[in-house]
Amino acid sequence: MAKQFDVVVIGAGPGGYVAAIRAAQLGLKTACIERWTKKDGKPALGGTCLNVGCIPSKALLDSSWKFYENSNKMDQHGISLGKVEIDVPTMIKRKDGIVENLTNGVAGLFKANGVTSFVGTGKVLGAHQVEVTNPEGKAEVIECENIIIATGSSPIDIPPAPKTGDIIVDSTGALKFQSVPKRLGVIGAGVIGLELGSVWGRLGAEVIVLEAQEAFLAMADQQVAKESLKVYKKQGLDVRLGARVTGSEINGDEVTVTYLDQKGDEQKVTFDKLIVAVGRRPYTENALAADCGVNMDERGFIFVDDQCRTGVPGVYAIGDVVRGPMLAHKASEEGVMVADLIAGHTMQMNYDLIPSVIYTHPELAWVGKTEEEVKASGEAYKIGTFPFAASGRAMAADDTAGLVKVVADEATDRILGVHVLGPSAAELVQQAAIAMEFGSSVEDIALTVFAHPTVSEAFHEAALAVDGHAIHIANRKKRK
Repeated sequence: MAKQFDVVVIGAGPGGYVAAIRAAQLGLKTACIERWTKKDGKPALGGTCLNVGCIPSKALLDSSWKFYENSNKMDQHGISLGKVEIDVPTMIKRKDGIVENLTNGVAGLFKANGVTSFVGTGKVLGAHQVEVTNPEGKAEVIECENIIIATGSSPIDIPPAPKTGDIIVDSTGALKFQSVPKRLGVIGAGVIGLELGSVWGRLGAEVIVLEAQEAFLAMADQQVAKESLKVYKKQGLDVRLGARVTGSEINGDEVTVTYLDQKGDEQKVTFDKLIVAVGRRPYTENALAADCGVNMDERGFIFVDDQCRTGVPGVYAIGDVVRGPMLAHKASEEGVMVADLIAGHTMQMNYDLIPSVIYTHPELAWVGKTEEEVKASGEAYKIGTFPFAASGRAMAADDTAGLVKVVADEATDRILGVHVLGPSAAELVQQAAIAMEFGSSVEDIALTVFAHPTVSEAFHEAALAVDGHAIHIANRKKRK
């Protein structure tokens, strides 16, 4: 007799496990299928984000920043530490411990909420059937009223630089280095490439980042992106734009990469380690039976509507396998939305206000529209900026790189976008996201009392600067 459930979730990443917990909270009999396992055979819940993505990379970013700060920034505080050394295996062990604690935490939440966990690979057979194949290859069919596909994504491989042992690796492999490479190459100057390049660069690696695009961080506001590039280069990241990798050759313990530069000339550079971080693709391989009725595009993304419904009633898809940014928090909120919809509630998600963060130091974060997007729309707009160099709190913390930028509608004063490069950028952008969710105007922020001294005051001052009212910088005269 096939097992019966109200909801079956395929994938226990930040979209899947959140959807499963929320569905169970709403009184729905829920199961969650996860193919990743730990050494003990138990499911490795949390998906890419928790196991080999968001969480472990932030653990290494934090460790590496502490090393960098103690090695380079303590003298001016009157603190003498002598030579600071890094024990990479201990750093990696700490990272693994954090991951273990959090995966166990998700398992505890499943138990507390009554979610049934299956170890194996899930496949949608039809509107009400999911096949689960366990690690030994034994398959069983689960009957259900609703299915949520949350299988996530995997790193993109490129033919010129195929993964090879521990010399050419993807983002997962870059989290396992047991020593600091002297020469590190990174293909891709996106979020993952910049974060991982920063980790190992702070610990002493000579880092070269090869980016095929001519524009740096094309998805970000370009004023802030260009400012961040200056900061990264000052920190030692050698970012080479317009660099198209054409091949790689391993010789012993090193790899030589061939690429075409901006002029089209062939260049060669040799590394001890090479990280391929050119993006991710949806993991939908073998997740759908050919006749199940769920449709995908040529890249493997599942077609859904604004509420994550596929073309098959009762079958939903969320997270990295559908349109929109591949972000853990986007997947989680889609999971909540879908669970509530299944329970009969009215739910909608605001896709216009999904924050993005790059956890370098300083952090780079934004929410809403870039100046380029607003300008392209043809609508009249106004902007205000405030540098952290003028922030008393940032100065006291010796963390003055970057700025806050506010983009607003000229006619309505409504905030359209907020972009931050600087200390606690992610937290400041979240303040902006909350304000924007309630339809805040620039004047609303300008009239809000901000605690002093805080880095949040930079957001306040940037809002004041939109109309030339900033207090702690000289305001630009408006063009007539």
